[in-house]
Amino acid sequence: MGMRRGIIFVLSAPSGAGKTTLTRAAIERIAGLEPSVSVTTRAPRKGEIDGVDYHFVSEDEFRRLVANRELAETAAVFDALYGTPREPLERALAQGRDVLLDIDVNGAREIAQLYGQDVVRVFVIPPSFAELETRLRKRGTEDEAAVKRRLEQARAEYAAYPEYDYLIINSERAAAVEKLKAIVEAERLKVRRLRKGFAPWS
Repeated sequence: MGMRRGIIFVLSAPSGAGKTTLTRAAIERIAGLEPSVSVTTRAPRKGEIDGVDYHFVSEDEFRRLVANRELAETAAVFDALYGTPREPLERALAQGRDVLLDIDVNGAREIAQLYGQDVVRVFVIPPSFAELETRLRKRGTEDEAAVKRRLEQARAEYAAYPEYDYLIINSERAAAVEKLKAIVEAERLKVRRLRKGFAPWS
C-alpha cells in the first residue's frame, strides 16, 4: 500500500486561465499523477472521448449518481452538470496514488470538506484580467453574451483564491507546469502524510 496515503490535488481557475491545458501537461510531465475523469451532462466537444476526457451521461443518470452518493462533488456550469466520481478517488487514496482534479471553486470546497488533509488546492490565474479576456475572445467558440458571463464568473472565482494552498500565475505553460511539479513533489515528502507506524529504517 506504500508508505503514505494518496493525495488529491485540486486545480481551479477562472475559464480562460489555461487550467485544462496545464492539467493535461501536468499528467504527461509529473510521474505518478493520475487524472480524475469527471461525469458531465454536456455533449462531447470535437475530439473528446467518452471515458477519457469525461464520462458523458444523461441528466437522469446524473441524478441517479447524486441520489446514490456516488459523486464527491457536483457543479452546474452554465447549461451542464458536472461531478467527480467518489469510488476512483477513494481507491487511489487508499492505495497511495495521487490524483489531479480539474474542478471549480465550489467543487474544490466540497472535496476539501470531504477529504480534509488528503487534499491540496492550487489556484491558477493568468497574469492579468485583461489577458484573461483576450484569451477568452481568441477562442472564438462563444458569442458575446457567453464571454461576458464567463468574465463575470471569473471575477467571482478569483475572490476565492485565498482559500487555496498555492497560487500559480500562468504566464507561460512550461513554467507553470514546473511550479505545479514542485508543489506535487513537496507535498509527497511531507512527514504528516506517512502512514501511522511507518518506520523509514525498518
